[in-house]
Amino acid sequence: MNSSNTKENHTSKNRAVFSRMVNNVPTVGEDALISEVAELITSKSNNFETIIYVYVLNNMGGLAGVMSVKEVFSAPKERKVSEFMKKDYVSVYPHSHQERAAMLAIKYNVKAIPVIDKDRKFLGVIPSDVILNILHEEHIEDALRSGGFTITSSMVKDIARAGGKSYFKKRLPWLIFGLGGGLLAAYFVGYFEDTLKQLLTLAAFVPAIVYMGDAVGTQTQTVLIRSLAAESTFNFKKYIVREILVGVALAAVLGIVVGVISFVLWEPMVLGVILGFSFFITIISAVLIALFLPLLFLKLRFDPAIASGPFATTIRDLTSVIIYLEVATFVLGI
Repeated sequence: MNSSNTKENHTSKNRAVFSRMVNNVPTVGEDALISEVAELITSKSNNFETIIYVYVLNNMGGLAGVMSVKEVFSAPKERKVSEFMKKDYVSVYPHSHQERAAMLAIKYNVKAIPVIDKDRKFLGVIPSDVILNILHEEHIEDALRSGGFTITSSMVKDIARAGGKSYFKKRLPWLIFGLGGGLLAAYFVGYFEDTLKQLLTLAAFVPAIVYMGDAVGTQTQTVLIRSLAAESTFNFKKYIVREILVGVALAAVLGIVVGVISFVLWEPMVLGVILGFSFFITIISAVLIALFLPLLFLKLRFDPAIASGPFATTIRDLTSVIIYLEVATFVLGI
């Protein structure tokens, strides 16, 4: 496992891991014998909040290693715990986002995550039951946010009991934003009225263009947001190069396919050219929006998951419509 030794983005107190950790856990010194550790566990098991792991501390209170209780009872009792402990452990800082701790637990298949400060001093543990609660809360939050809710902690923790008035207030802002986006799209369609009059079949493909931008953008954005939550040393440059290359490949294939199909079914070659180029540019723009919008939110210290809901959908829809009609206007020479 890799220790998370990079600086973490600070988050609100109620979402930081220090608000969810416990510190009444088995801790021993590096010179402790296995027999002494086993005796500590059996004699004081009822006093600990979690006993999945034993945490080995150095003379300065720093976390030197971790050993599971199962390993303790299977190791030779006359040996020192420092001989069997895992020195390469995964950990989080107290101001790390709680979702990061949960994602690390899944990634490295561990049942608890130790919390350390910048000097590696042991502060506490995020136990398994808390990790499950965090995953549940984050899942509900992401689902609500993607559906256009303005999220509060009380809604996430007790969504079933939230009142109708509260639901109304939390749903209305993003719906108004989406309505505004729809009105803007209608304005742009009206602006390109001459283009649509020259080739009426163009109007039939607006939903397909919009859908394709949303589908590709959502795919790209979902992976990016999860990676930002789970990876402490996320290599964005490498990721963006890969996603752009994949986006170009998808755009080329889908653009050619829709161009050929439209030519075969609707005959005007110009329609196939318009659709092919529109799909190509729309998909690439959707990938770029999906990549940079979450990072913009991250730089502004907002949850990047906000960029995966109605806000991103509205931006992509408007961009797709404008690209499609601009390409059509250019090709038709209007």
